Amino acid sequence: MGLPRPHVLISGASIAGPGLAFWLHRYGWDTTIVERADALRLEGQNIDVRGAGREVARRMGIEDDIRAAGTGEVGTRFVDAGGGAMASFPAGTSDTSGATAELEILRGSLSEILYDRTRERTEYVFGDQITGIDDRDDRVTVSFDHGADRSFDLVVLAEGLRSRTRALVFGDETAVRHLGQYTAYLAIPRSEADSDWWRWHNAPGGRIVTLRPDNVGTTRATLSFLSGPRGYEDLDSGQQKQLLRRVFADAGWAAPRILAALDDAALYFEAVAQVRAPHWSRGRVVMVGDAACGPSPISGMGTSLALVGSYVLAGELAAHERPRDGLTSYESIVRPYAEKAQKLPPGAPRLASPRSRAGIAVLSTAVRIAASRPAALAGNIGGRIFSPPADQITLPAYTPTRSLERS
Repeated sequence: MGLPRPHVLISGASIAGPGLAFWLHRYGWDTTIVERADALRLEGQNIDVRGAGREVARRMGIEDDIRAAGTGEVGTRFVDAGGGAMASFPAGTSDTSGATAELEILRGSLSEILYDRTRERTEYVFGDQITGIDDRDDRVTVSFDHGADRSFDLVVLAEGLRSRTRALVFGDETAVRHLGQYTAYLAIPRSEADSDWWRWHNAPGGRIVTLRPDNVGTTRATLSFLSGPRGYEDLDSGQQKQLLRRVFADAGWAAPRILAALDDAALYFEAVAQVRAPHWSRGRVVMVGDAACGPSPISGMGTSLALVGSYVLAGELAAHERPRDGLTSYESIVRPYAEKAQKLPPGAPRLASPRSRAGIAVLSTAVRIAASRPAALAGNIGGRIFSPPADQITLPAYTPTRSLERS
């Protein structure tokens, strides 16, 4: 008789969690995913699949599914207070380039694709969360808010930037670095004036208003503003909406339309931040995706890190007899990639969010030059400026045939 199939608990059913479950099944693991939401969360804004993340999607066989569920965004356009185009950057035509990637999809749509590929072989537990972790070297006993205690060979935290479970294992050593900006996301009714461009408007005071297309009949809106840490992310939804009305009252362009839609919209409000964790694993508990190395939405790399991290974590566990060795190898491969993702352009996000009208004029001139025909003839300067380092990792090739020992 062979060894019992190793069993891993994954906390988080967004992208990294189901992505990891997909690959672990290839290597003979049983998987359980616990998600504190009562059902799969299908909401979320536009995300892109780039570089090595796109290559992982190819290896999973879901690249065509992502393309079919795309938002239809054709590029990024900077607009003035009247909505007139100042500079336009078409969507990328390669795996990596462009502010708008060739593969753009709603976060909830990608999550649903991954869920559909894993639900028949993964136990999904919705409406529950981890409340305690007892790592006893050979097994991990996990306590839940609602369910009975259970034991696993490994626990993976595939949670968000502000992972609630991370502190249970890693304490206060993980730094969440606030980047000096808050962003609110919501979906608003689509109007005849909307287009398939991601439209971006800068208003004085370090404020940004954007509208993006989706493929479900609405328009995705964001309101961003510069601010040091104020705890706004902890306010209730009503207080956050009041704050947005106050901050964006005179921002112009689409701001009045977005503010008018606040009462009827589901709002997601966040402090823009990065996760800097000195260690990604401890014992038989490991982090992947945003919980380990969230690079912030500014980077354009969150989805790629989630897909790449889950692929490499599963592959390295399969390639090593001892899970601890696999965890060490996983971090050594992915951490340099994550560190590149977290190196934001100098001055970000302040550089893209000028406080003064003079600063906005300088930014407007810069993007006009970058989008001009001479710049295009000089080698697509705009595309290079807006392209994150999504391809700067060599993905290992793994053979899904090796049995694992639980030692």
